[in-house]
Amino acid sequence: MNATSGKPFTQRLEATASATEALLLELLADKPLENEIIRPQRLLEAMRYGSLNGGKRLRPFLVVESAALFDVPHSAALLAGAALESIHCYSLIHDDLPSMDNSDLRRGKPTAHKQFDEATAILAGDALLTIAFDIITRDEIHPKAEVRLKLTRALARASGIGGMAGGQMMDLAGEGRFGDKTPPDVEKLQQMKTGALLHFGCIAGGLLGEASVKDYAALDIYGKALGEAFQIADDLLDLESDAATLGKPAGQDDALGKTTFVTLLGVDGARQRLKNLVSKADEALAGFGDRADVLRATARFVAERQN
Repeated sequence: MNATSGKPFTQRLEATASATEALLLELLADKPLENEIIRPQRLLEAMRYGSLNGGKRLRPFLVVESAALFDVPHSAALLAGAALESIHCYSLIHDDLPSMDNSDLRRGKPTAHKQFDEATAILAGDALLTIAFDIITRDEIHPKAEVRLKLTRALARASGIGGMAGGQMMDLAGEGRFGDKTPPDVEKLQQMKTGALLHFGCIAGGLLGEASVKDYAALDIYGKALGEAFQIADDLLDLESDAATLGKPAGQDDALGKTTFVTLLGVDGARQRLKNLVSKADEALAGFGDRADVLRATARFVAERQN
């Protein structure tokens, strides 16, 4: 049974965030696990700094709520969500590095390389990426090794060359980092860089619940629509908000010369596309009836968020 069942959307989101925080703290404990030798304290501190005390934990929330459609045990879904969040946090640490986006502020506090140093930040990101695959393969996730394998493969592909990392490379190329500036295919770029991990959060519940082909396809469509909606909302916030509200520098996209949905479609066009994507996400969930109301509310939350 989902520990947050029966609670309003905001309370459910906050409850999953708190549970994820506690689980990450447990996973990043001082004591080494079997076949580990020691856990260097400075590295642990940097990993905790980059992954604790911040964020809405939207990605693990998507895992928990998509899994709830199939009555997956909450503890198993939360563990899978923690693996996903570890990869998300690693990506933020590396994104902020001087060689990438060169950001000094994240979630209202100094970025990891500012708080520690660049080498420590790089290793903290590496270690968070690696521990994610330790977590996602654990027996507690699912009794069937085949299900754990499918989850692991899906997470790797969402994170790697054809997913987030590949999207980041396309983003840098679009800034002109490697020669002539060539505007990227924004839709594919954002499906990879931002959308891939959000999409995984949605299909993970279907994988954990051994969903039917029809139900899995519905979550697949929902996840893709949600991922694009998140990025469009992010592009609009970067243009229209400020650092105090965002907890990170505003106007970064324009400063770095990024091609975004807003530069491609204009503000009004981006807002209309965002509205259409929320409708598409809602329609994809029709077969689940009111059991998917929380996921519907999540799509609206993503579109309407202020930070």
